[in-house]
Amino acid sequence: MNNKLIISILLISTLFSMSSCSLSARIKKADRKYAIGEYYEAGEMYRQLYRKIPSKDKKLRAQIAFKQAESQRILNNARAASAYKNAIKYHYPDSIVYLHYAQVLHYQGKYKDAIKQYDIYLEAHPNDYVAMAGKYGCTKVEEWKKQPSRYKIALAKAFNEKRTSNFSPAFLTEDGDALVFTSNRQEKTTDKKKKIRTSPVTGFATFNLYSTRKNAAGEWEDIMLCEGLYEESEEGEDTESGNAKNGSAELGVCCFSADGKTMYFTYSCPINGQDLGAKIYTSTRASGEWGEGQELQLFADSSITVGHPALSVHGDTLYFVSDAPGGYGGKDIYMAILNGSEWSDIQNLGPQINTADDELFPHIRPDGRLYFSSKGHPGYGGLDLFYAEIKPETDSQHPDSIQWNIFNMGAPFNSINDDFGITFAGVSENGFFSSNRGQKKGYDQIYSFTLPAMEFLVEGTIRNTDNEPVGDATIRLVGDDGTNIKAQTRRDGTYRLKLNKDTRYAMLATARGYLNAKQQLSTKGLNDSHSYQQDFTLALISKPVTMSNIFYEFGKWTLTPESEKGLTELVKLLNDNPNITIELSAYTDMVGQNDANKQLSLRRAQSVVDYLIQHGIKADRLTPVGYGEEKPVVVDDKMHKQYPYLPKEQVLDEAFISTLTPDKQEVCHSLNRRTEFRVLKTTYNLY
Repeated sequence: MNNKLIISILLISTLFSMSSCSLSARIKKADRKYAIGEYYEAGEMYRQLYRKIPSKDKKLRAQIAFKQAESQRILNNARAASAYKNAIKYHYPDSIVYLHYAQVLHYQGKYKDAIKQYDIYLEAHPNDYVAMAGKYGCTKVEEWKKQPSRYKIALAKAFNEKRTSNFSPAFLTEDGDALVFTSNRQEKTTDKKKKIRTSPVTGFATFNLYSTRKNAAGEWEDIMLCEGLYEESEEGEDTESGNAKNGSAELGVCCFSADGKTMYFTYSCPINGQDLGAKIYTSTRASGEWGEGQELQLFADSSITVGHPALSVHGDTLYFVSDAPGGYGGKDIYMAILNGSEWSDIQNLGPQINTADDELFPHIRPDGRLYFSSKGHPGYGGLDLFYAEIKPETDSQHPDSIQWNIFNMGAPFNSINDDFGITFAGVSENGFFSSNRGQKKGYDQIYSFTLPAMEFLVEGTIRNTDNEPVGDATIRLVGDDGTNIKAQTRRDGTYRLKLNKDTRYAMLATARGYLNAKQQLSTKGLNDSHSYQQDFTLALISKPVTMSNIFYEFGKWTLTPESEKGLTELVKLLNDNPNITIELSAYTDMVGQNDANKQLSLRRAQSVVDYLIQHGIKADRLTPVGYGEEKPVVVDDKMHKQYPYLPKEQVLDEAFISTLTPDKQEVCHSLNRRTEFRVLKTTYNLY
């Protein structure tokens, strides 16, 4: 064999071996980054490594694609979807790839595609709660979006800064005038050589705590770094492991004692270049300055990550997040009880709160309601905000036996992105929360929320039967809660009254010279503000009232089904005015013999009377009369406006009708064919 050829083969083999060793070393380095939670750097390394792996090495390609996807999923990087797709393409052996791929599609609002992947995973794991919850959320999210709560949200512009993340605000005290939040904004400096430190976990600038207060006008101002919580070392300088201070430390997610003098906050600081996880620190405030933070010892094993503290109103229970062994998977929410000066009785909040995925950012209200964010319960996608209430029959002193009712907070709080870090101003329903909705680069922003007071109103207009406003009418409102209100209408006949929640009302409209009208309404069961439109029509006592919606079969006295509405209204009017008696009269047109028409009209009047008696009206209050073609209609203003060719005050008798065209004659005949009532007495059963 040619010596040159042999040398070439040996050189290629050596280079290939060196390349393989280099690739293996880089994979191990990326794996170490992932293991200590530096997901951003690990994800970037896996992404570059994937390109270097030959397509024929399917097993390794699948593994690296999956690790890349996992790193990017944790950081909500949109590239995670294509990385999971590659892992599936090269037959990644663990079915968990389908669950996590489904979750990424779910976060992106691709619900149909997500359901397909959930189904594949559920075939192998039919009882997996996270997968079932995810699929259920995908099927219900469009329905949930149509049922938002009454809360109103808005971007809290005072706290947010462009190209930075700002989240997890916490009020110092119940008065809501001072607040601390987490941000990775950079302090303004004239030192151009000072580098912006980036986190190997997120790839963003490192986070710190900032405070702000309301001024006299109620505006948030003077956002300042919470200084004194740790001593910043020079870039790259290591410190003794006992205090764990370093220039790349990150602070965030805090809470306060009721008096605002003690802060609990999340603290993370790499030592010798390694991220050893987050811890909870405390700091006390004296003379307006925060003292240096001290680590809170919760677990004997210092390698266990803890963070996201939330303190009960009495300061004796601390809720926090941890990945401690023995949990339900991902990050779980725990609680600890203060015994003297030590936190003990550490307990997981259990499987109703915690799932196999992450539960984070707890917040506890004075009434004991627990708020948190979860990826494992049914939701819109990403982290959703939930609240949990202890069922009244359970013992809140023993977490293992506590039974919870858990509720998704729904829209507008939740979106397909991450929604988390909620806080309330004291016992009010106002506060702030965090979300990265609508942010292409994933920046978190702080939103305000308020719960407007529910307002119930009834308004309307009182008119007479000629559709004219009755300006001197009276509205009486009587509620089953004891409400008894009397009000006058305005000159234009309108009125507007406030109503109480969960109350049934009877309404009475009256005016001198008119019959009464009653209505009922209720605010029972209403969960949002509501305005009722309730108009009244009052009939003059001195003027016959034509009932234009009572009809009979042609040439007969049988009432048609279309008459039901008019007859029902007449029954109601007589019940609303129990002291009147009426004459019920019917009329025909002038076609045919007068005697026959008179007989027909009497029978029609009697049909109406019979109906009224059948529906509870006393017979001695009703007098049927048939006028036939006698007493033709006299055109009033309302008729003239509807039919301009009919002069006002014109009697629609045979002489006038004969002068009209056939179609106009038929209009006149239809106006003469009518049923009326007029009041005879207003003292029935009064004496």
